[in-house]
Amino acid sequence: MVRIGLINSEAASPEVREIYDTTLRGKPGNVQKALAHRPEMLKHFLSFYASVGRSLERKLYELVYIRVSLINGCHYCTQHHVASSKRVGLTAEDWSALKAGNYSRYSEKERAALVYIEKLTRTPHDVTDADFAPLKKEFSEAEIVDLHMLTGLANLTNRLTDPLGLEVEFAEEKI
Repeated sequence: MVRIGLINSEAASPEVREIYDTTLRGKPGNVQKALAHRPEMLKHFLSFYASVGRSLERKLYELVYIRVSLINGCHYCTQHHVASSKRVGLTAEDWSALKAGNYSRYSEKERAALVYIEKLTRTPHDVTDADFAPLKKEFSEAEIVDLHMLTGLANLTNRLTDPLGLEVEFAEEKI
């Protein structure tokens, strides 16, 4: 159950209503409705969110976001990214593999990223040069920065959505 009020369009300030109508095309999710308590934060968060991970292939973006969310046990983010991952061809088998931490079905580049972001999520201070080496073989430095920021973004949203009790706004997938 949600722990704070969510600001719907009717109760939104003109600034928030403008964001809902333009940036979110009239379909704010519960996370945006929670962030609407801080309109300036909502505006900047959406801009930041839209910029992170854009040098990465969209499939890899979704793989990373889902895996981080599964590691953290974030139901809201997992469900949202499972839904968006369908657009890049991920399947129930992919979600199950990610849940189990089994990366054998993915490309060498995807495996390098998934192994790395798992360590980055679980024990970031233990990352070594040996952990980093596979990334340098598969990714440009810009992509490595994006991979780090995407992992951080997923961790950030995982610590916002479920703890606030935000509910998924659509039919959920069983993983």
